[in-house]
Amino acid sequence: MYLLLLLHILQSSLWAVHCCPALCACAYGNNGIAELRLVQCSDPGISAVPINVPADTVKLRLEKTLISRLPRAAFYNLSELRFLWLTYNSITSIHPSSFVNLKALRELRLDGNLLTAFPWEGLRDMPRLQTLGLHNNRLSSLPAHAALFLPNITYLDLSSNRCVHLLKKRVTSVLFNTGVHDNPWLCDCQISMLVSLSMSLGSPVVLMDQLVMCSRSLGHSGMLLTEAQLSRCMRPSVQPAATRVISPLGSNVILRCDATGYPTPTLTWIKTSASAVMQESPRVGVRWSVISLNGLSYKDAGEYRCQARNMAGISEAPIKLKVVGVTRISRLPKKKKSKKTSPKSSPKDSKPKQTIAATPTLSIKDSQILQNNTPTVFPIDKYTKRSKMNQTDQDTSRLT
Repeated sequence: MYLLLLLHILQSSLWAVHCCPALCACAYGNNGIAELRLVQCSDPGISAVPINVPADTVKLRLEKTLISRLPRAAFYNLSELRFLWLTYNSITSIHPSSFVNLKALRELRLDGNLLTAFPWEGLRDMPRLQTLGLHNNRLSSLPAHAALFLPNITYLDLSSNRCVHLLKKRVTSVLFNTGVHDNPWLCDCQISMLVSLSMSLGSPVVLMDQLVMCSRSLGHSGMLLTEAQLSRCMRPSVQPAATRVISPLGSNVILRCDATGYPTPTLTWIKTSASAVMQESPRVGVRWSVISLNGLSYKDAGEYRCQARNMAGISEAPIKLKVVGVTRISRLPKKKKSKKTSPKSSPKDSKPKQTIAATPTLSIKDSQILQNNTPTVFPIDKYTKRSKMNQTDQDTSRLT
């Protein structure tokens, strides 16, 4: 009984390897060394990825079907797959883990579907992928984080999509051949970077169609991208109002920075100690930014960085804020201050200092003499003057 069960399992596994899925056609091709399994499924009645595709399949074509989504691990058993064509179906969504275990895949084509987004992080499961076809979908852009997953891509076809903005320079620099025609490109300095890069000698970027048109550019609509006079992107530059600010405890302070660059950079304030964004640019197109700190405390002290960012790069400037405390010292009057003695001085030492500073002491006799010699001044009126004249007459009569 055990042997029969084992035999049934072996037959099932062999059938899974060598059988062909329903509504599909299977064949073997020869690459000069060994025969390769080719599977093609093009029946309009197919609405899901077949689950019984032979494990030794090297090329799988699912074309013109009603498949609308790719689920998680949709091709997990096809570890030998090298070519996967999913063209002209109705695919609207792809799970980020749809391509798990496709370590041998070299070419992935998704032309003619209804994709508005592509899971770029899913490319990590295809380390040998070189060709990625996304022609004739509904993609609106190629995000910057895609650069992290495109190191081995040598051909990327984004033609006939709805792309308006292109990727940054660091993303385009990892591509060799890029199809970007038939998109409503906004011809600005961002896409001019790609054109300049493609026209430079020895550039790794090649525009597959030189007749790329500007469709949404002010003053350049309908012009060839290679002929449009586009402004060049300029990396931001930040200039703070002051690099060092010292302010007392409890006061209010305003930090300001100005930035230049093209396109107009966005401004962000970051406190170094907290490593957190404190305030972003108040509105689009603003070339300056301020941050207000009211009622300063010691926690507000530290380094603040004003960061400017645009598609051409990032620049920042530090501003150091120092918070100082205010101490009030009460001043005593000079007389009281002179009488103060230091703790180390003895009473004996203080007496001579007081004697020298005081008025010299007079004896009783000297004081009486001083009083007798001091003239007394009274107000002189008519009565006093008449009495003095009478007294003088009396003295004169006595003498005679």
